[in-house]
Amino acid sequence: MPFYCQRCGSSLPPSARFCSNCGNVVTAAPPPPGRPLVRPIAGRQIAGVCIGVAQANGWDVTLVRILTVVGCLFTSGLVGVAYLAGWIGIPEESIAMPVGFQPGGPGTYPPGNYPPTTPGGYPPSV
Repeated sequence: MPFYCQRCGSSLPPSARFCSNCGNVVTAAPPPPGRPLVRPIAGRQIAGVCIGVAQANGWDVTLVRILTVVGCLFTSGLVGVAYLAGWIGIPEESIAMPVGFQPGGPGTYPPGNYPPTTPGGYPPSV
């Protein structure tokens, strides 16, 4: 991500504390709290929208769920429409594969030569 001075606009390295061109103090934006907005696989009740919003903002998921239900009742379903929009618009959390996993690598089935070269599928008995 490019990093620029707010005063003169010159490009700066990410570790800079002062602008080398104008001497202005460089302030970095604070990192976002929690996690990125995704619908997690684990812990969801219906579609994972409430737990995704709660984790992204650092809130309690139970409070978000209660406010969603109460809001849906008192707004004549407007919060329900927003929930459906979140279900469609918020991406689902990706599943992380193990580091050593290689599809088609060693140890995959079937072992040996496939298909068998002998009729009947089994090696001849001796």
